[in-house]
Amino acid sequence: MKTALHEVHTGLGASFTDFAGWSMPVRYSSELAEHRAVREAAGLFDLSHMGEIEVSGPQAADALDYAFVGKLSAVKPGRARYTMLCDETGGVLDDLVIYRLAEDRYLVVANAGNVAVVAAELDARARDFDARVDDRSADTALIAVQGPASAAIVGKLADADLSELKYYASIPAVVGGHDVLLARTGYTGEDGFELYVPNEHAAAVWRVLTEAGEPHGLLPAGLACRDTLRLEAGMPLYGNELSTELTPFHAGLGRVVKFDKPGDFVGRAALDTRREPDRVLVGLTGSGRRAPRHGYRLLADGEDVGEITSGALSPTLGHPIALAYVRPEFAEPGTALSADVRGRPEPVKVVSLPFYQRS
Repeated sequence: MKTALHEVHTGLGASFTDFAGWSMPVRYSSELAEHRAVREAAGLFDLSHMGEIEVSGPQAADALDYAFVGKLSAVKPGRARYTMLCDETGGVLDDLVIYRLAEDRYLVVANAGNVAVVAAELDARARDFDARVDDRSADTALIAVQGPASAAIVGKLADADLSELKYYASIPAVVGGHDVLLARTGYTGEDGFELYVPNEHAAAVWRVLTEAGEPHGLLPAGLACRDTLRLEAGMPLYGNELSTELTPFHAGLGRVVKFDKPGDFVGRAALDTRREPDRVLVGLTGSGRRAPRHGYRLLADGEDVGEITSGALSPTLGHPIALAYVRPEFAEPGTALSADVRGRPEPVKVVSLPFYQRS
């Protein structure tokens, strides 16, 4: 599948990769330059492979409280919440951001590979409520501007006071003459904005953002640098740190599970019995140049104690970093372990997350 911006990326000389069935730009020139642009100036991302599912109606809030582990009825209009969709066993089907657009209207943003699952589950879980589920993914493009210069860039174009737009909030806005939903969210560890726009206006919005960003050093950025950015920020990736085999408690995200909300929710009983996981997510740093990768084993005195889920040489920090699941007794920051990197043990140390945090 191709996004509404595919021809734009082709014109920019992007290299493409298959991601969740989508032809997506992995890089335009240098993933290192794109990574640094986001940390020092700004990067422009096409995220149109993500899913947008609208839930509306008098009982939309009740339906979402039942469907998700979070308390979405407590989210005020104009604000957003990070949450998870779990199955009956407590396993994670997807981690998502949900925007409350109005009292009776929400926008559920799903990961690209999970859109069909999320849409089907929401449709099934909302059947006993006066609520409607509409998958808007095929008609919606998503463009992100991330980095310390993002507010200056978007502020040039938007008919909105960005100083009033808080983190994890959204407003309807006009950007470059086109209606968008403007959200202050992101997946890079930097300040940034995500613009939801109809497909037919995506190229025009991308163009005006590019022009406004040029004096600030904005670069188009692909999926390769998006992965190293989110890893530095300690953010989980579905399929690596999250899956149906794992609960939010495994990932250290038990805080998103709201047992105190009224009524039942899918997975509640199972999650209540799985609060003490047999393995936990930790951050690791190394001192060499060989980064441990997904699937590599972790050892303590020759004993297998865990597995790497994501790893890379950090462009910002200059040394290897990784996320991994380990047995709880090896999760204390400062714990020395070894990563089996193609048969060679590489020393790593457990550290607190995130690896990088903007000032």
